[in-house]
Amino acid sequence: MNPDPKTSLRRLELPAKRAERFLSIRQVTSALAAPLSTEDCAIQSMPDASPVKWHLAHTTWFFETFVLVPHQPGYRPLEPSYRVLFNSYYYAVGDRHPRPERGMLSRPGLEQVRAYRDHVDQAMLEFLSGERALPAVDALIELGLHHEQQHQELILTDIKHLLSRNPLKPAYQEQWPLTAIHACARRWISCAAGLREIGYSGPDFCFDNETPRHRVWLDAFRIASHPVTHGDFMEFINDGGYRRPELWLSAGWEAAMARGWQAPAYWESRDGRWYSFTLHGEAPVDPHTPICHVSFYEADAFARWANARLPTESEWEVAARSSPLAGNFLESSALHPLALREASANGTPAQAFGDVWEWTRSDYGPYPGFQCTSGAVGEYNGKFMSGQYVLRGGSCATPCSHIRASYRNFFPPDARWQFSGLRLARDGE
Repeated sequence: MNPDPKTSLRRLELPAKRAERFLSIRQVTSALAAPLSTEDCAIQSMPDASPVKWHLAHTTWFFETFVLVPHQPGYRPLEPSYRVLFNSYYYAVGDRHPRPERGMLSRPGLEQVRAYRDHVDQAMLEFLSGERALPAVDALIELGLHHEQQHQELILTDIKHLLSRNPLKPAYQEQWPLTAIHACARRWISCAAGLREIGYSGPDFCFDNETPRHRVWLDAFRIASHPVTHGDFMEFINDGGYRRPELWLSAGWEAAMARGWQAPAYWESRDGRWYSFTLHGEAPVDPHTPICHVSFYEADAFARWANARLPTESEWEVAARSSPLAGNFLESSALHPLALREASANGTPAQAFGDVWEWTRSDYGPYPGFQCTSGAVGEYNGKFMSGQYVLRGGSCATPCSHIRASYRNFFPPDARWQFSGLRLARDGE
């Protein structure tokens, strides 16, 4: 019997779409490194950051280690030592090069890392062109693509920190793409008490820490229509916010004093005016854009100063899930928070997605009934569920296709090098 031509066409189209999406995401990563010199790509500016060269190699290592080596017969790794050099934190895979010493890896060079990417990309395209009957392998590839998108954001945040340490204050992207800014009024959005569901539910990809979907009881609360701005934070600074211990958690005050925090990261005061280092170079701080590069401790202190609090992640998700999944993401090329935009009249928060990650008051822990993914990739999220806080919404460095309302980002409370900001909440309607 002759095969149905429509069925045959679908079989041809599916591998092509797989390969197209794989290459598209991989090319974005390479493009982010294109404006950088070889030296830029090799340096590690602090233990929490990684060299761009390492990001390029590690995202490649992921596909080689979890897809090609176990599932592609005959695949030969380009260089066996890369299994150790570019392993991040997967103990089940084997030894790892120490994270604080990634900047010491002068070898392999950048061109060798690019050759490694080409080698793995070619093998992956051959693998994607075949017919696979293992859903688990497709799930690994999908995880690898979202993992790569996470590292796209890390490339930008890490290179920003690196360039900020250079006294020449070089720009990653010379063109300043932002337009004239106008003030935008904020208001409070009321959310009634009730039983709600949070967590991911649907057929598409999500990380294991977004599951299972479950019910939570929320008391009535109000959430701000817009994120806190740079101008708001200037008022906090002018009112002695960094000199008033009563506003701070004990650990936060100790961190602020030990590290000499007097303003958000990348700020510098000259001649009575604040300037900030951006991916476009140094620029005057604009008061009408969302605050970014503040720690959880600073966000919490600001909220207390403003007679408010941070929302819980459950409150944030319930309030934001009806907001359009559109905003200032990596694809916009702004690489900087944009001005406040008008909130919708239907009671949904503005700029819930993109611009800045928003700290919540929620500890990063497992949802009721949570189970880690099986195998080595189960180390991806679950083992970090201690001593960290949840952020929501994505930033100007996050790929748009990577984000959703249930997405749970997490960082230690003193982290400031990410595009992290906040939105206020209050009790009652």
